[in-house]
Amino acid sequence: MTITTSKQFPSLAQLPETYLIELSEFGAISLSGEEQSKYLQGQVTCDVNSITESNLLVGAHCDAKGKVFSVFRLINRSSAHLLLQPTASIEGSLKELKKFGVFAKVTIDIAEELGFIALIGKQASSLIQQEFSQVPDSLTPVVQVGSTSLVYLSGEQPRYIIIDDKATITAITEKLALPTYSQSVWDLLEITQGFPILTANTSGHYVPQMLNLQAINGISFTKGCYLGQETVARMQYLGKNKRALFCLNSQLEQPFQSDDVIEKQLGENWRKAGDILAHYQADDGSCVIQAILANDGDLPLLRIASQADSVVTNQTLPYTLIAE
Repeated sequence: MTITTSKQFPSLAQLPETYLIELSEFGAISLSGEEQSKYLQGQVTCDVNSITESNLLVGAHCDAKGKVFSVFRLINRSSAHLLLQPTASIEGSLKELKKFGVFAKVTIDIAEELGFIALIGKQASSLIQQEFSQVPDSLTPVVQVGSTSLVYLSGEQPRYIIIDDKATITAITEKLALPTYSQSVWDLLEITQGFPILTANTSGHYVPQMLNLQAINGISFTKGCYLGQETVARMQYLGKNKRALFCLNSQLEQPFQSDDVIEKQLGENWRKAGDILAHYQADDGSCVIQAILANDGDLPLLRIASQADSVVTNQTLPYTLIAE
């Protein structure tokens, strides 16, 4: 039986030592067929030709102008390429992939049969070892055990994504019998790790470097042509990108609203500072925010526009941005 949690929106410090996250708003685009690799190679920023059964790639799917439809983690499963990502970014990306896919020997669809759960924390590795014959790690981040795919994500806390049919995922969840949280806690971890979260509203607005893709090995600059490649290369080599992805912190008295705006102080006035991609507000009022801001020096004073007394601070990400 799934263990319910007393804190539905815990802060990082309040999370238990080991826990599960129901990835109910997580999915995958599946590509299969004779030309699946050749086709995908011409559509995304990562080098698809380097994918194996045991490695993991990060990439982005862009339009012809280099604007990102989706950011994904790419794995192989059952002879197909899976682009793992939030369901909110799937529809737009799928539509564009299918548009050009009619000219290749490839089948493209949503992997609707699959379920996803995340196992996180200090005892996660030993629990995986108890249940499966092999444990993924930094050298072998993807392993297949029977019908189950196990994906390891490095970070401050090791994270494991478990993929199988939905009935099996339910059975694994019940057997582990750990505190279980909603997808929002996954967003909290993604934000603090600096992994971009796109939705239908933010899809198609940013080039990969604005999302820090170059810093998390999400762009190959040697693979050759792909959709949007000219813009991505120009941003990298001519230094034209002046924005980046940030993780911001604030302690708020009121709930964060979906239409809230981050403002920066300019003299005695306040002006919009950038775009908010995602946020997570804990039960104690602490809030983490993923935002696109100018990356041209020290950040000015920031606040949430609807809460004029709020103070927004920058949190150091676990990677260094490559100089543009």
